[in-house]
Amino acid sequence: MLGTIINAGAVIIGSLLGLILNRKLPEKITQTAFNGIGVFTIFLGVSMAMKTQNYLILVFSIVLGSIIGELIDLEKAIEKVTDKIKHKVSSSNDRFSEGMITAFLLFCMGSMTILGAIEEGLGSKPNLLLTKSLLDGFAAIALTSTLGIGVMFSVIPLVLYQGGLTLLSSLFGDYFNQLIINEVTATGGLILIAMSMRIMNIKPVRVLNMLPALVFAVVLSIIFL
Repeated sequence: MLGTIINAGAVIIGSLLGLILNRKLPEKITQTAFNGIGVFTIFLGVSMAMKTQNYLILVFSIVLGSIIGELIDLEKAIEKVTDKIKHKVSSSNDRFSEGMITAFLLFCMGSMTILGAIEEGLGSKPNLLLTKSLLDGFAAIALTSTLGIGVMFSVIPLVLYQGGLTLLSSLFGDYFNQLIINEVTATGGLILIAMSMRIMNIKPVRVLNMLPALVFAVVLSIIFL
């Protein structure tokens, strides 16, 4: 868990620096940077989605996962949690939930999260997670300067998700082969593309309801690959 703890610390430090910038940047510059983050998210999502080895697994994962997410209304449940956190910290930032959710998805959908968690879970030094920590720290500066303090609180789901993967890999790490990792990464890429549409106000996609797709990507990969 050391790698995840350091990762969380890097995000917090980056967020604090971003808050300082946020107070000094005019609204016009903030909006331009916000659009830049949206464009980068599209690029990142496409590059990740191209890692799939089986388009049917990718399609069925995202469709089935989205259906399950809608049925249980996962987005509404998560937004209730983020609203409670916002209330507890007495934040007046209108983009608190958006910042927290966007940062979590950007920090945790990539293959470095999965590979780094597996690496540490199998007993190796968390070299990948340390590298990821550096990248996430700089990303947190940019995100917080546009979205505000909600980005800092993305460390909560980050620790739960990334730390959970580390614990799972310590128990079942031998079952996580590269093919499964590629399909989970590709599915995460599609989720990021959906997030970019939301960031740039292209379409109000219910992104969080797509998260069960990651589970389907694992299950379908195990069955068919």
